[in-house]
Amino acid sequence: MLYIFRRKLKLNIDKKHYKWFRLLQLVLLGLIISIIIKPLIATTYIGLVTNGERYFKPEQVPQQRIAIVFGAGLLPDGKPTPFLSDRVEAAVNLYHLKRVQKLLMTGDNSKVSYNEVRSMQQYAHNLGVPMKDIALDYAGFSTYESCYRAHQVFGVHQAVVITQNYHLPRAVYTCHQLGVEVVGLGTPDIEIYGLWGMIPDLRREMLANVKALWEVHVIRPKPTFLGRFEGL
Repeated sequence: MLYIFRRKLKLNIDKKHYKWFRLLQLVLLGLIISIIIKPLIATTYIGLVTNGERYFKPEQVPQQRIAIVFGAGLLPDGKPTPFLSDRVEAAVNLYHLKRVQKLLMTGDNSKVSYNEVRSMQQYAHNLGVPMKDIALDYAGFSTYESCYRAHQVFGVHQAVVITQNYHLPRAVYTCHQLGVEVVGLGTPDIEIYGLWGMIPDLRREMLANVKALWEVHVIRPKPTFLGRFEGL
């Protein structure tokens, strides 16, 4: 009799635990689906919205006064990474084609020993752009901050943004939402670096697209540094 009572009690406990276990499974499944779906939806949406404002040949880019070039890291010797070199070269090409008149280099100078924009400036100057036509934004620590500061600090209302194709939709979308009417020129990425080489960047970009929507539509944070107005 005691054995039967213990058996029933064990079954009741097991059923209760099983229900909680199933509930936990469903919650975890929902979280996993959300983590996967949100970046896909954000990336697709931003890509579709900016589709007509992105170009892949410099000759197709409408004339604008200013080109905004986003930082993309430095090598240990202080020279631009291949990504950054490609961006600066594309901007210089637009300048020589007279599609733009000035280049706004925006990047990270959070440390004395790390100065993206000076490196970008020197690289563009070596390719034939006069120093007077290169402006520097030393506090462009992210795409959001670069677009925000371009509008609020440098008084840019229209521009061409230049970055790799995978990053271009977010750059165009973010600048639009922060008051800068832009078109974008994309530089090759997968074509040069291969799909496998680009997977980490593509994965990060999908997550960054979710963050971008949250930033421009919900929280609208101030940039790390705003500073005085330096109109171009």
